[in-house]
Amino acid sequence: MKTPRILAFGGSLRAASFNQKLVTIAARGARGAGVQVTLIRLNDFPLPLYDQDLEEENGMPENAAKLKALFAEHDGLLIASPEYNSGITAALKNAIDWVSRATSQDEAPLSALRGKAAAILAASPGGYGGSRSLAQLRPFLENIGVTVLEDQVTIPKVHEMMDAEGELTDPALQSAVLELGAKLAKALA
Repeated sequence: MKTPRILAFGGSLRAASFNQKLVTIAARGARGAGVQVTLIRLNDFPLPLYDQDLEEENGMPENAAKLKALFAEHDGLLIASPEYNSGITAALKNAIDWVSRATSQDEAPLSALRGKAAAILAASPGGYGGSRSLAQLRPFLENIGVTVLEDQVTIPKVHEMMDAEGELTDPALQSAVLELGAKLAKALA
Protein backbone atom coordinates (compact mmCIF):
# COMPACT_ATOMS: atom_id res chain seq x y z
CA MET A 1 0.00 0.00 0.00
CA LYS A 2 1.23 3.47 -0.89
CA THR A 3 2.27 5.74 1.98
CA PRO A 4 0.03 8.84 2.05
CA ARG A 5 1.69 12.16 1.27
CA ILE A 6 0.86 15.52 2.83
CA LEU A 7 1.80 18.95 1.47
CA ALA A 8 2.32 21.40 4.36
CA PHE A 9 2.70 25.18 4.18
CA GLY A 10 1.86 28.46 5.84
CA GLY A 11 -0.21 31.09 4.08
CA SER A 12 2.25 33.91 4.70
CA LEU A 13 5.14 35.21 2.62
CA ARG A 14 6.89 36.66 5.68
CA ALA A 15 10.34 35.18 6.37
CA ALA A 16 9.71 34.87 10.12
CA SER A 17 6.09 33.72 9.74
CA PHE A 18 4.58 32.29 12.92
CA ASN A 19 2.26 30.20 10.76
CA GLN A 20 5.12 28.65 8.82
CA LYS A 21 6.68 27.68 12.15
CA LEU A 22 3.32 26.34 13.34
CA VAL A 23 2.79 24.16 10.26
CA THR A 24 6.32 22.80 10.76
CA ILE A 25 5.22 21.47 14.16
CA ALA A 26 2.04 19.95 12.68
CA ALA A 27 4.11 18.36 9.91
CA ARG A 28 6.26 16.69 12.55
CA GLY A 29 3.09 15.21 14.09
CA ALA A 30 2.00 13.87 10.70
CA ARG A 31 5.42 12.34 10.03
CA GLY A 32 5.32 10.72 13.46
CA ALA A 33 2.03 9.08 12.44
CA GLY A 34 3.71 7.44 9.46
CA VAL A 35 3.07 9.61 6.41
CA GLN A 36 5.42 11.46 4.10
CA VAL A 37 5.30 15.25 4.43
CA THR A 38 6.61 17.84 2.00
CA LEU A 39 7.05 21.17 3.77
CA ILE A 40 7.13 24.20 1.47
CA ARG A 41 7.02 27.99 1.73
CA LEU A 42 4.71 29.90 -0.60
CA ASN A 43 7.40 32.55 -1.11
CA ASP A 44 9.49 29.91 -2.89
CA PHE A 45 6.84 30.04 -5.65
CA PRO A 46 6.41 33.74 -6.56
CA LEU A 47 3.18 34.16 -8.52
CA PRO A 48 1.48 37.01 -10.32
CA LEU A 49 -2.05 37.77 -9.20
CA TYR A 50 -4.40 35.38 -10.92
CA ASP A 51 -5.64 37.02 -14.13
CA GLN A 52 -7.50 35.03 -16.77
CA ASP A 53 -6.24 37.32 -19.54
CA LEU A 54 -2.65 36.66 -18.44
CA GLU A 55 -3.36 32.93 -18.33
CA GLU A 56 -4.91 32.94 -21.82
CA GLU A 57 -2.01 34.96 -23.29
CA ASN A 58 0.90 33.18 -21.61
CA GLY A 59 -0.46 29.97 -20.11
CA MET A 60 0.12 28.99 -16.53
CA PRO A 61 3.23 30.63 -15.01
CA GLU A 62 6.11 28.23 -14.32
CA ASN A 63 5.84 28.58 -10.53
CA ALA A 64 2.09 27.99 -10.63
CA ALA A 65 2.67 24.81 -12.63
CA LYS A 66 5.30 23.64 -10.12
CA LEU A 67 2.97 24.36 -7.21
CA LYS A 68 0.05 22.64 -8.94
CA ALA A 69 2.21 19.56 -9.55
CA LEU A 70 3.07 19.44 -5.84
CA PHE A 71 -0.61 19.64 -4.90
CA ALA A 72 -1.46 16.90 -7.42
CA GLU A 73 1.24 14.58 -6.03
CA HIS A 74 -0.07 14.76 -2.45
CA ASP A 75 -3.11 13.22 -0.79
CA GLY A 76 -3.57 15.79 1.95
CA LEU A 77 -2.88 19.38 2.91
CA LEU A 78 -1.73 20.93 6.17
CA ILE A 79 -2.36 24.67 5.98
CA ALA A 80 -1.51 27.26 8.65
CA SER A 81 -3.40 30.41 7.73
CA PRO A 82 -2.45 33.83 9.08
CA GLU A 83 -5.22 36.34 9.59
CA TYR A 84 -4.91 39.59 7.66
CA ASN A 85 -7.72 42.07 8.26
CA SER A 86 -9.94 39.30 9.63
CA GLY A 87 -9.46 37.00 6.64
CA ILE A 88 -7.13 34.71 4.71
CA THR A 89 -4.07 36.16 3.05
CA ALA A 90 -4.00 37.22 -0.58
CA ALA A 91 -0.95 34.95 -1.06
CA LEU A 92 -2.85 31.88 0.10
CA LYS A 93 -5.97 32.65 -1.95
CA ASN A 94 -3.88 33.46 -5.03
CA ALA A 95 -1.84 30.25 -4.77
CA ILE A 96 -4.98 28.12 -4.55
CA ASP A 97 -6.61 30.06 -7.40
CA TRP A 98 -3.66 29.24 -9.67
CA VAL A 99 -3.51 25.59 -8.53
CA SER A 100 -7.24 25.21 -9.25
CA ARG A 101 -6.86 25.96 -12.97
CA ALA A 102 -7.11 23.25 -15.63
CA THR A 103 -4.26 23.41 -18.12
CA SER A 104 -5.84 21.37 -20.90
CA GLN A 105 -9.23 20.45 -22.34
CA ASP A 106 -8.75 16.91 -21.04
CA GLU A 107 -8.13 17.93 -17.44
CA ALA A 108 -11.03 18.04 -15.00
CA PRO A 109 -11.55 21.35 -13.18
CA LEU A 110 -9.93 21.47 -9.73
CA SER A 111 -8.12 18.19 -10.40
CA ALA A 112 -5.15 19.09 -8.19
CA LEU A 113 -7.48 19.80 -5.24
CA ARG A 114 -10.67 17.75 -5.46
CA GLY A 115 -10.72 14.70 -3.21
CA LYS A 116 -7.92 15.82 -0.90
CA ALA A 117 -8.23 15.96 2.90
CA ALA A 118 -6.91 18.94 4.85
CA ALA A 119 -6.22 20.05 8.38
CA ILE A 120 -6.17 23.78 9.07
CA LEU A 121 -4.64 25.77 11.87
CA ALA A 122 -3.76 29.37 12.57
CA ALA A 123 -1.74 31.59 14.85
CA SER A 124 -1.91 35.31 15.37
CA PRO A 125 -0.45 37.92 17.71
CA GLY A 126 -4.06 39.07 18.19
CA GLY A 127 -6.65 37.71 20.55
CA TYR A 128 -8.57 35.62 18.00
CA GLY A 129 -5.63 33.40 17.07
CA GLY A 130 -6.46 33.43 13.37
CA SER A 131 -9.91 31.92 13.90
CA ARG A 132 -11.52 34.40 11.49
CA SER A 133 -9.17 33.31 8.70
CA LEU A 134 -10.08 29.67 9.33
CA ALA A 135 -13.78 30.60 9.23
CA GLN A 136 -13.16 31.70 5.63
CA LEU A 137 -10.63 29.04 4.67
CA ARG A 138 -12.80 26.07 5.65
CA PRO A 139 -15.77 26.82 3.32
CA PHE A 140 -13.41 27.99 0.57
CA LEU A 141 -11.60 24.63 0.60
CA GLU A 142 -14.81 22.63 0.96
CA ASN A 143 -16.37 24.44 -2.00
CA ILE A 144 -13.50 23.30 -4.24
CA GLY A 145 -13.76 19.66 -3.20
CA VAL A 146 -11.33 19.44 -0.26
CA THR A 147 -12.57 17.62 2.85
CA VAL A 148 -11.47 19.62 5.91
CA LEU A 149 -11.09 17.83 9.24
CA GLU A 150 -13.49 19.08 11.87
CA ASP A 151 -10.67 19.62 14.37
CA GLN A 152 -8.57 22.74 14.01
CA VAL A 153 -6.12 24.66 16.21
CA THR A 154 -5.90 28.41 16.75
CA ILE A 155 -3.25 30.12 18.83
CA PRO A 156 -3.86 33.70 20.01
CA LYS A 157 -0.98 35.89 21.17
CA VAL A 158 1.44 33.53 19.43
CA HIS A 159 4.34 35.96 19.85
CA GLU A 160 4.11 35.22 23.60
CA MET A 161 3.71 31.45 23.08
CA MET A 162 6.53 30.58 20.68
CA ASP A 163 10.21 30.37 21.52
CA ALA A 164 13.15 31.38 19.31
CA GLU A 165 13.35 27.85 17.82
CA GLY A 166 9.71 27.98 16.67
CA GLU A 167 8.35 25.63 19.34
CA LEU A 168 5.29 26.41 21.44
CA THR A 169 6.12 27.00 25.09
CA ASP A 170 2.75 25.67 26.31
CA PRO A 171 2.99 21.85 26.28
CA ALA A 172 -0.78 21.44 25.78
CA LEU A 173 -0.73 23.69 22.69
CA GLN A 174 2.38 21.98 21.31
CA SER A 175 0.65 18.63 21.80
CA ALA A 176 -2.57 19.86 20.12
CA VAL A 177 -0.66 20.98 17.02
CA LEU A 178 1.29 17.71 16.80
CA GLU A 179 -1.96 15.78 17.25
CA LEU A 180 -3.69 17.72 14.47
CA GLY A 181 -0.96 16.66 12.06
CA ALA A 182 -1.30 13.07 13.29
CA LYS A 183 -5.10 13.18 12.85
CA LEU A 184 -4.72 14.18 9.22
CA ALA A 185 -2.23 11.36 8.71
CA LYS A 186 -4.67 8.87 10.25
CA ALA A 187 -7.51 10.20 8.10
CA LEU A 188 -5.44 9.45 4.98
CA ALA A 189 -4.36 5.96 6.06
